[in-house]
Amino acid sequence: MTIAQPPVLDIRNLRVEYPLANGNVLTAVKDIDLAIRPGEIHALVGESGAGKTTVGSALMGLLQAPGKIVAGSIEIAGKPIDLRTGRTEGIVPGRDVGAIFQDPMTSLNPLFTVESQLCEGMLTHLKLSSREAKARALDLMKAVGIPEPERRLGSYPHQLSGGQRQRVVIATALACDPQLIVADEPTTALDVSVQAQILKLIRDLADQRGVGVLLVTHNMGVVAEIADRVTIMQNGAVVESGLAREVLTAPKAPYARTLIAAVPPIDARLDRLPVPSEETQVTLEARAAVRRNSTKSEAGSRDDVVLAVSDLCVEYGGRSLIPGRKASVFKAVKGVSFDVRRGEIFGLVGESGCGKTTVANTIAGLVAQSSGEIAFQGHALAGKRHRSVRQSLQMVFQDPYSALNPRLRINAAIAEPILFYKLAADAAEARQDARTLLEAVGLPGDAGLRFAHAFSGGQRQRIAIARSLGPRPSMLICDEPTSALDVSVQAQLLNLLKDLRDLAGLSMLFISHDLAVIRQMCDRVAVMKAGEIVELADTETLFTAPKHEYTRELLRLAPSLERVLQRDDATPKGLLHHG
Repeated sequence: MTIAQPPVLDIRNLRVEYPLANGNVLTAVKDIDLAIRPGEIHALVGESGAGKTTVGSALMGLLQAPGKIVAGSIEIAGKPIDLRTGRTEGIVPGRDVGAIFQDPMTSLNPLFTVESQLCEGMLTHLKLSSREAKARALDLMKAVGIPEPERRLGSYPHQLSGGQRQRVVIATALACDPQLIVADEPTTALDVSVQAQILKLIRDLADQRGVGVLLVTHNMGVVAEIADRVTIMQNGAVVESGLAREVLTAPKAPYARTLIAAVPPIDARLDRLPVPSEETQVTLEARAAVRRNSTKSEAGSRDDVVLAVSDLCVEYGGRSLIPGRKASVFKAVKGVSFDVRRGEIFGLVGESGCGKTTVANTIAGLVAQSSGEIAFQGHALAGKRHRSVRQSLQMVFQDPYSALNPRLRINAAIAEPILFYKLAADAAEARQDARTLLEAVGLPGDAGLRFAHAFSGGQRQRIAIARSLGPRPSMLICDEPTSALDVSVQAQLLNLLKDLRDLAGLSMLFISHDLAVIRQMCDRVAVMKAGEIVELADTETLFTAPKHEYTRELLRLAPSLERVLQRDDATPKGLLHHG
């Protein structure tokens, strides 16, 4: 055991406040202490809005006005940060501190290719030649598991899937070999196979290069997999901190116990996930029962099909801007067929870029199909969707920030579709509906007075779900609806979605890379790979007796809190270095 080294990050008594318009002050971070030594991975865990991202922003000098550090100290590699400016002499963001942000689309410049954004820091800080920088960029693309890395270097961010964009952000953070990496939900948008690669990459960086990592996450499986230490936050304060294995196996604080108990298991299906309170769920149950005047409804039979997809194909390209030159064609979806029955939750899983979101967008009418048929409630869908179809078929997008209008207050954003479909007598009633929906997804009703930028990523996702429920749809397309949520709020929302299904016969196409969530939510599951469905079965059969090798590999790689903690070698390697 080596002698403890000086920390690469040392935070003491940090306090961050946001002055409010009414004269009050919101304390986002309350006097926390946190230290990370070289080669150590320190996980920062808590519900959305707990202050995790605020801590990362403070040490990166990225606090948004009017937020400010009012007390405490931050040192990076022994150099103090000027709390007035958030900067320190000798510390260069990108070179000394790398950042992996939660939202990859807003982290990347839409006007520049992946290659130019990866090479920018290396050309500036490492003084590499253009050729050397490109070669290193290609190596980084391979290291983070991006398929066809040579071709993807020339792509723009909008041409990549959500998971691929996140991998580019991770590669950018690693480009200049920083001493400290602040990783804010680095695996949120990644499927389990790529997540395993990224976690191994982060663990190797810590073990082999001595990089310190502040890992902000809500995924307890990820924490158990690679973290040396863990700090759990609630309402801006630390409620428990210690060695990862000790905190995860024997949490002392009541909130820590509740948080860990809410982790969905992958090895068994529960009727309901444990949550601290059922109050928000009851509110929406009662409203759904009154509004829809429906009785409890079980999943439909084979003849009671709400959505039928037959031999769906989606292709991109085929038209060249240069006369006489033949353009290449990319087949994103290849002959996909499945159906969703009344009251059924149908799961779609697979690695990022496999075509899951493309299938969802095509059903919603956001992407044109090349061939095949889509029928909704017995009517063939082709081209522009009819108004009644758009109302009955709502979508919860993967990226909540880009799905919300930044110029609208949240009340107005949620009330907008309610008024458009004439589901409220006037604007006042629509605003009351919006307030009720906000409370139903675990936010205070007065949150509707704020704009989207004033919320954390997880809170924005809850708002997006509330907005999708406003038109009272008969079917939801949920594209990673809980990927940005902490486990306690995730459990509440998953229970809510199940209750909506039971009360109103609501059908769902549920897309997720979290296999534990899929097991808890779905009646049947289709597994996609490279644009095709390789296996389709009822959920319990798929998880207990998978037939396809790719399905078995996904299940093997899925991080599981129980599985990791039961292993004899479950103690993260970093603990052996810093004991």
